[in-house]
Amino acid sequence: MINTVGRFIMKNIVLCGSMKVKDKILEVADTLEQEGYNVLLPIECMQGLDKFVASRAHLDRICDPNNDLILVINETKNGILNYIGPNTFAEIAFGFYFKKKVYLLNDIYIPYEDELVGWKVIPLKGDLKKIKK
Repeated sequence: MINTVGRFIMKNIVLCGSMKVKDKILEVADTLEQEGYNVLLPIECMQGLDKFVASRAHLDRICDPNNDLILVINETKNGILNYIGPNTFAEIAFGFYFKKKVYLLNDIYIPYEDELVGWKVIPLKGDLKKIKK
């Protein structure tokens, strides 16, 4: 994105997802950083800090008005396609409430389909380049 004086404005993107797919979250973060995004990770969760502290810190990132986008890394987990756990679903709800553009790395997680579609969450179906469109 270019501002009115012709300078590149870096978009802030908050990544969310199960810590069982931490490696995928880090892989996606690296790809997005190479594309010029400022990536914010659920670092407290990745470090194994207390759930109360980690969740509040990450929700603060999601609610921060300086952070533009939310990307959920919804990989297959334990054989469940496009998995979104309860904590990640709560993060999506916060993103929706705070009027953030919310993306899913993969497709819609069927158990939450009504909410995800109703909240206009955007499934990327594996294509990170769709974020820019």
